[in-house]
Amino acid sequence: MTELTFMTPPRIVCAPGGLARLGSLAAELGGTRAFIVTDPGLTRLGLGQRAVAALEAAGLSGTVFDRVEADPPYAVVRAAVAHAREAGADLVIGLGGGSSMDTAKVVALALNSDQSLDEMVGTEQATGTRLPLICVPTTAGTGSEVTFVSVLTGDDGMKKAIYSAKLLPDIALLDAELTLGMPPHVTAAPALDAMVHAVEAYTSRTRKNPVSDALAVKALALLAGNFETVLTDGGNIAARSDMLLGSMMAGMAFVNASVGAVHALSYPLGARFHVPHGHSNALVMGPVFRFNIPAARAQYAELAAIVLPGRSFNSDKDAANAFVDRLEGMLTASGLPTRLSQLGVTAADIPAMAQEVTEKITRLIATNPRDMTLDEVMALYREVL
Repeated sequence: MTELTFMTPPRIVCAPGGLARLGSLAAELGGTRAFIVTDPGLTRLGLGQRAVAALEAAGLSGTVFDRVEADPPYAVVRAAVAHAREAGADLVIGLGGGSSMDTAKVVALALNSDQSLDEMVGTEQATGTRLPLICVPTTAGTGSEVTFVSVLTGDDGMKKAIYSAKLLPDIALLDAELTLGMPPHVTAAPALDAMVHAVEAYTSRTRKNPVSDALAVKALALLAGNFETVLTDGGNIAARSDMLLGSMMAGMAFVNASVGAVHALSYPLGARFHVPHGHSNALVMGPVFRFNIPAARAQYAELAAIVLPGRSFNSDKDAANAFVDRLEGMLTASGLPTRLSQLGVTAADIPAMAQEVTEKITRLIATNPRDMTLDEVMALYREVL
């Protein structure tokens, strides 16, 4: 019998138009003064005010904090905590992409904790009692609405990860209507990120398990099967719903099985060059997955049947290569830049990035199917320079 511990939020609500239920859901958690954490773009789209209206319809009040940035720095999190205290918040709502939800999770915990952010970093280092928390994703990508991790940018400019069961939201509210009409590049990067989550969970060397495997396979089928549709038909609510569900399932898979070297190589791109997380993962996934084939050939062959249904292969090696080709093809189809040089990265930047990966992000190399040396990491970066 396989022994495992699998953690996930106690309640998931998946319904187009579900944002209208935000007030009643918050009330069920005992909230009266909600603090909504989001970003300026969603405020311009009116989503923050729609969330406030849903709260007010249920007799609750809502305060919007919309200063979240990509790879949220500590300064933004501290500002959010200060605003939440001033507002007398008794419930926190993360509305947006992964950065907004990651920020909201830490705010909900920090409001009842005496710890500094650095003291929370690591695995189960966080103390205190979290306020009630609802996460509402507006992109199909990060899966942060169902994870117990928040990734922030420390005062030193380095990525900092807080892993704690206390960060699991009470409710994940999935409303596919919130993703309608998003531009193709805004849709594509998170979707590719979610597919990387599914693949790296399925091939995790140290924490792969039957529950995460089942979720990863279904997630990849939903994401790959609807990717081109949502790029060309942004208003397709059925495809958008499947993408959001797939993203959530991939999040459940990876947070319990871990990610690997794609994420390790992507982190310096976000911290040093401010490449959005999903895009940075998509840029390096092809080289990393090809590098992994000697160790993960059979698993990639299994996943080839998911992303290339009905196609037959002469060998696991052919299937694994076709699998990676398919993922790289989706990056090309997305219209996103496919080379690091297009984003300001130069050959001179590669040694320092590779050193960061092999010396400071070793936990993700440890879960990758194949170990990597400093020279191998530099070579992988050069493949997409």
